[in-house]
Amino acid sequence: MTEFDNNPFAEPVHDNPFNDPSVTQVTNSTIEPVDQYPPFTQPYDGLAAQTTSASTSPYQPAVLQPSTEPSPQASAAAAQANLLRQQEELERKAAELDRREQELQSRDSTGKENNWPPLPKSFPIKPCFYQDFSEEIPVEYQRVCKMIYYLWMFHCVTLFLNLLACLAYFTTDTAYGVDFGLSILWLILFTPCSFLCWFRPVYKAFKTDSSFSFFFFFFVFFCQVVVFIIQAVGIPKWGNSGWIAAFSAIGNNKAVGAIMIIVAILFTICAVISVIMIKMVHSMYRRTGASFQKAQQEFSQGVFTSKTFQTAATGAASAAAQGALQGNN
Repeated sequence: MTEFDNNPFAEPVHDNPFNDPSVTQVTNSTIEPVDQYPPFTQPYDGLAAQTTSASTSPYQPAVLQPSTEPSPQASAAAAQANLLRQQEELERKAAELDRREQELQSRDSTGKENNWPPLPKSFPIKPCFYQDFSEEIPVEYQRVCKMIYYLWMFHCVTLFLNLLACLAYFTTDTAYGVDFGLSILWLILFTPCSFLCWFRPVYKAFKTDSSFSFFFFFFVFFCQVVVFIIQAVGIPKWGNSGWIAAFSAIGNNKAVGAIMIIVAILFTICAVISVIMIKMVHSMYRRTGASFQKAQQEFSQGVFTSKTFQTAATGAASAAAQGALQGNN
């Protein structure tokens, strides 16, 4: 078929540039041209719809609520309630202190039952002293006072072991029977005397802050330190298992010498601890404000207020008055 058979009014197939596939794809695309988004017109309806849907989401932004301050009347009422509560607490504590003070006064008026030495109730000898560190001794002095009490107990145990050592020494050599006899005397004599002469004075000094008791303790306890040193030295024939006596006995019997060396070590420990204790008590004594003048005043007041002294003075005055009247007659 020739070209004359074609329709002369139809568009040529090969000559139309818009029939190209790439061109037809662009012209038939659903992408909207840029002209449809004018910059000075209202927002796009689809964008507005998205904004509206986002604003209607269930998550709302946080909104700070304004703080409500209490009114002055409410503040005053709360402060008054707090003051009333504190006042009730103070009144309760004051009532508790009054109750304890009344209990102490009643105990002082009725007299405290002695509890030292701790003896069975069926024992014929009753306790002679009342002793309670937590009640009678201030808290800052309790530790030192207890240490002195433990030193006294340690000294008593050492004296008992000294008796056993001297007994063992006496069994090996009868010439040292005098040491055994003196060791019995030291145990019987020093055990109660040390308690009465230096422990009870320091206990009373800490209890009542007595200057006279402090001075009495220093004087007696210094003598006790000297005795501890003599016992630790162990002079032969003095009834002490000290170092000299122990080295003398170890040549005859090693077992007895070893026992006496142990006792000598205990006497040495007593001497060292006693020196430490007297320094500690002296440092506390200086902080209490005690003095020799106060000790003299306490001694004079104690002597003049003593019933025994008053009775003796009254008897002496009456006897002198009667003698003077008889002389005049």
